[in-house]
Amino acid sequence: MAIIKPISDLRNKSNEISILAHESHQPIYITKNGEGDLVVLSIEQYRRMEHKLDLYGKLAVAQAEYDSGERGKPYKEVMKEARQRIHEKKVRG
Repeated sequence: MAIIKPISDLRNKSNEISILAHESHQPIYITKNGEGDLVVLSIEQYRRMEHKLDLYGKLAVAQAEYDSGERGKPYKEVMKEARQRIHEKKVRG
């Protein structure tokens, strides 16, 4: 269920809003004059959302490449390149 609070709570009860954001792991919708105005999230939830958006973006690019007929590199080649990069980092140390 959505958590909705008036902007006066954000001003007068900011600590309670912070605790609620951390404990509920949900966005808190802030209203101003009865209309939606802001969304409050804990930093942890915000970062998770950013990571998901980044992943979805990468998946969309991969899907578009696949749909256009691009096949990319074979698994063995990708792994070989990854191992080479790891080895180079260790050597540069």
